[in-house]
Amino acid sequence: LVRAWVRSLGVRATLSNCSNNYGPWQHIEKFIPRQITNILDGRRPKVYGSGANVRDWIHVDDHSAAVWRILETGRLGETYLVGADNERSNIEVVTTLLRLMGRPADELDWVEDRAGHDLRYAIDPSRIRSELGWTPRYSDFEQGLADTIDWYRAHEDWWRGQKAATEAAYAAQGQ
Repeated sequence: LVRAWVRSLGVRATLSNCSNNYGPWQHIEKFIPRQITNILDGRRPKVYGSGANVRDWIHVDDHSAAVWRILETGRLGETYLVGADNERSNIEVVTTLLRLMGRPADELDWVEDRAGHDLRYAIDPSRIRSELGWTPRYSDFEQGLADTIDWYRAHEDWWRGQKAATEAAYAAQGQ
């Protein structure tokens, strides 16, 4: 629809599509914050299905920087794909979190996969890099995760009140 408005009505717009975000301030219902807060609570993290679902993870600060770059220098009417080349399976993410938080890699629970859960989301960010010169600052996914863990540890007052309701909603779905 936006592309049509650009072509037909001269609307000045750019578009961006992004891979999965992680980092500070993300609601604890999302995959990475849920696992971190479960581990902080002494609960076992949950992995859907076989854990083989793959996502390209991007730190929220990198996503914001990419959108800013697109706004400043992107060509009107163009679409830019934003990714950080951090493709990981869900089981890889969870075992990395467990290791970074000093817990055994097998200290997790397997839950039924979500209906319609896509096996892989992939992004080709080559255009934003070649045309706009943008690159992610958090190219080291583990360091980004470590920083995110530290943020959730330091901001328990922000997420604590939401945790019980979030887990109750997941439990009602069998997850």
